[in-house]
Amino acid sequence: MDFLKLFSKEPPSKDVAKERLKLILIHDRANVSPTFLEMLKSDIIRVISDYAEIDERGLEIKLTKAGEEGISTPALIANIPIRKMKDTAK
Repeated sequence: MDFLKLFSKEPPSKDVAKERLKLILIHDRANVSPTFLEMLKSDIIRVISDYAEIDERGLEIKLTKAGEEGISTPALIANIPIRKMKDTAK
């Protein structure tokens, strides 16, 4: 056993692969192409940038599953770091 791996903050490669596979399946079931997701991301950035200065490097937008009582539907999750709000009150 490699004792250095015990102190690593990175998730095991099997967990990373499992998460990637989940995302691929969700995208496939939602009928969403990577191109469409990039277009959606660009539109979200453009609209939010009208109201706030955002940090695009930390921007994360993904599709995932959400639901309750056994009914699972695609959900859009957006993590958008905001540097500061713009003064839009005119």
